[in-house]
Parts: sequence; C-alpha cells; structure tokens
Amino acid sequence: MNKPVNTDGKGQTPVLAILNESTRAAAAVPAKQIDQVTTELFTSLFVLESEFAFKPVPGKPYYLYQQDTRFWLGLTAPDMLAERVAGRFIGTATLQPDLTWTLALAEAVAADSRFTDWLADKRAAFEQRLGAAETVDEVLPVYESRLSFYRRASAFGVAHSLSRSMSAAGISGLSYDEARGLLADASEDTDTPTG
Repeated sequence: MNKPVNTDGKGQTPVLAILNESTRAAAAVPAKQIDQVTTELFTSLFVLESEFAFKPVPGKPYYLYQQDTRFWLGLTAPDMLAERVAGRFIGTATLQPDLTWTLALAEAVAADSRFTDWLADKRAAFEQRLGAAETVDEVLPVYESRLSFYRRASAFGVAHSLSRSMSAAGISGLSYDEARGLLADASEDTDTPTG
C-alpha cells in the first residue's frame, strides 16, 4: 500500500520554518563595521560552543553555566538552581533580533581575573584566526554535524546575519586587515577638519 504524498510539507515544517525565520531576521540587519562584527561573532561563537537543546527566542534571557570545562545554556535562572547542580553561573545570554548573541557576565565572573584572562586568551586566539583567514567571511560558522539541531540553526542565523551586515558595510570578501584598514581610513576622514 502506498502512503499518500505529503503535499503540504508538514514533515519539513520545523526545519524550514527555523531556516526561514533566520533568513527573515537577517534580511533587515544594519551595516556593521569590522569591530562590531568581530565582537558579535566572538560572543556568538562562545555561546554556540555551549550545549543547549531548545529553540532560542530573540529577546529572551538564557543562563550560561560552566561545569568543569563544559558550558551549557539553560532556561532556569541561577537563583532557582544550586551551583552544585548547575555549575558556576557565567552570565546571561540573549539572542538579538538580528540572531547574534550578547553575553552579560555575572558580577563574580567579571571580577574573576583567572576567568577574564582565560577569556582574553580565547579572544586573542580568535583574532589570530581572523588574521590568518583569507577573508573574514571564512570565520563565520558553518554546518557542523557535532552540534545539536538548534545550535546548528542558531549558527546558520549568526552566519547569515553577519554576512549580510558585512555586505551592507562593504567589507564582505575582505581580509581582517583590509576591513580594519577601511575602518581606520573612515576614522581619519572624520578627524580631518574641512575648510
């Protein structure tokens, strides 16, 4: 017996809906200069390295925890979870309307020089990776099968959003140094008095 053809695409709806949402959200992103792009990319990649298995909603706070070397993103605030259960509360992550992530570090974490030094080293390694890439676009997240579905979908949203922002700013396809050079040139132009 043949099964009826799925003419309304119901089996594909969740995947396609999430990808369509990502594409729509990225359609209205503003032009961003390289410093903003790299900061948002670094933060987004840091959040996406964390484990989570839910669909993040823009504007809703999520809570980043660390258990040993493992980071995970949860729905429950730290005042509702014991540290022995959740791990150390790192900060509040928020998915922005343009599908990039922001992270507000917890006060104790921001004051912890060991953690902030570790994070600075991670950022320096990221900057080296940017400098070594032929173009900034190459550092945008790509499909990784090791990531859970919602992490892959979020990575797609970040990549699509920042790619559109870089295109709008005229820095897509440029190396990190070239894009930073344009930023320096623009800064010099605004500092030059006109007669």
